[in-house]
Amino acid sequence: MQQWSVPGWAVVGVVAAVVVVAGACLLLTVSLRRERARTAQALARAEADAAALRTQLSGIEQELAASQQVGRQVEDREYVITRLGEEAEVRVPQGPAAPVVPAPVFADLVLRETAVQTGAFVAGLRRALSPEVRHRIRFEMRREVKRARKQRKTERRTAVREWQARQRAGVDLDESAA
Repeated sequence: MQQWSVPGWAVVGVVAAVVVVAGACLLLTVSLRRERARTAQALARAEADAAALRTQLSGIEQELAASQQVGRQVEDREYVITRLGEEAEVRVPQGPAAPVVPAPVFADLVLRETAVQTGAFVAGLRRALSPEVRHRIRFEMRREVKRARKQRKTERRTAVREWQARQRAGVDLDESAA
């Protein structure tokens, strides 16, 4: 009979660990394949959507080009606003100066622009009121106050020294004149 130098529980533990690692690798492989299949499907759907949007966009561009050619013509005049103070003749454009946008489209544009500006303002306000910024402002204000105090103190000392020197010079002048 042969004796092993390794205890039996250690061998069983190592075998169990190898089985667990192999099972985990198998599960990871299966889940990776499923995820790759889902990703491929999502990519195919995205490409199909992009192609549909491209065709829709080209159709809209063609309709727009056709309506501009048939309907209105936009003036290609340049307006210079740098001749301030000159007497110039008043020009009245012949025909519409700009294309007319339908009311719903105009309202949509205005609302979008307002929403974007409001969002930017709120984000800036949120950032400006964040604790880090308030702390930095407080720190800089303290530093500036200290600097201003130092400056005033230095200027006061200089002014007092000059005044005292003038006083001494005035007293010296009075004594020498007498």
